[in-house]
Amino acid sequence: MDNRKRNLLEQETQRKYMLLLFQTGLKEIWTDQYRLKVLVLYLLTALLFSIIRPWDLAYSGPDIFDAASRIAFSLCFPILVFGGLAVLIMWAGTPSRAKSIQNNLQRIGLVNHAGEVPLLVTVRQDETDDAHSKITVLEFLACGVPKSVWEQKSADIETALNVHIADIQESDGKRRIRLFTVPAKSGLPKMLRWKDEYLQSDFPSCRLVLGESLLGTVSLDLNLIPHVLLGGGTGSGKSVLLKLMLMQCLKQPNINVTIADFKGGVDFGGSWRKHPNCKLILDRDTLIAYLDSVAEKLEQRKDLLGKAECTNIYEYNSHESIPMDRIVFAVDEVAEILDKTGLTKAEKEQVARIENRLSTIARQGRAFGIHLFLSTQRPDANILSGQIRNNIGYRICGRADNVLSMIILDNTDASNRIPHDAQGRFLTGDGTVFQAYWFDDAKEMF
Repeated sequence: MDNRKRNLLEQETQRKYMLLLFQTGLKEIWTDQYRLKVLVLYLLTALLFSIIRPWDLAYSGPDIFDAASRIAFSLCFPILVFGGLAVLIMWAGTPSRAKSIQNNLQRIGLVNHAGEVPLLVTVRQDETDDAHSKITVLEFLACGVPKSVWEQKSADIETALNVHIADIQESDGKRRIRLFTVPAKSGLPKMLRWKDEYLQSDFPSCRLVLGESLLGTVSLDLNLIPHVLLGGGTGSGKSVLLKLMLMQCLKQPNINVTIADFKGGVDFGGSWRKHPNCKLILDRDTLIAYLDSVAEKLEQRKDLLGKAECTNIYEYNSHESIPMDRIVFAVDEVAEILDKTGLTKAEKEQVARIENRLSTIARQGRAFGIHLFLSTQRPDANILSGQIRNNIGYRICGRADNVLSMIILDNTDASNRIPHDAQGRFLTGDGTVFQAYWFDDAKEMF
């Protein structure tokens, strides 16, 4: 592209940008008291000058030159007033540090093919009721730089602007880009201790609170998200997060929790074993019998919901006097129950039967209040079949290598976005990074 063509494109972009600033300035003036006062002061000053007409006093002589000067000033004054008004409106619509931010983006090469840098249009605080949220939204005229490029250069952008980027979104079709940011010094803490006050006021509606992201509290509703696939390397905090979810389930009425732990149940002792709604399974035969009973309950619940003309357990419990219990089946290490390596033919058949039952629950469990929480740290794609994985829509991955991240999230983002020394830091399938709440189940269970 030659310089002439480049200059024409830059002029066209600048005209669009100035129009945007003018439109934004009009909105800002009517919503910001300070800018409105500046505008009123400007108009009053212009009115005062039009009344006093100081140019008449400056040129009061009888000669032709003085008369021409007075006429020239009289004609130019309205033009100067309207020109100044336009500049004032654009000033009101220009975000603070706009030029500095655009220069920093240019320094890291965030430009289109014509060399144009995205232009900052607005800066605003995110409107949210979450007390933890400290989000500032920077909205840019993208100038043809696609969202994928912003995502690829997100680390560079964070460094250039000295912020953490919580999210990147398109707006106005694909013409604008929004960066949801927090100051670099306000990133996620290394540890967040659990407090019972974090339980939501609508807690009986099966909402589980997981932790905090830069955008605020991260939670999931079992009515919308029936199953969870959780992964993470050794020491990533995966087991603590699983226990956090199960603890919240047990603190709700009408939820029964069953945990399969083929490591002898050492991680689930004390309060877990004593709770009336919690059951621990330690061997394959007991697990098969349990999953068979769950499959039978699933068929029974189909009939119950059909007779009640309800489409799901939430609707059923909202209308029936005797609520239907939810069933949560959790596995701390799914490889312990599904790995067929070194097994006999009979044992492999048992594992295949377990896998079949899990597939059925994953496909049909949501409507009938039967939930799977499957956790793993072993990066082996053969452990978890595609049929099970594809029916578990909510994925969470902690510190992991490329293989485990790919198994859990279907991408390698966890290996890139989770620090290798982080504990309790997780990435969801939709790209949200959060710090999970930490609690000591030996002291804070019930």
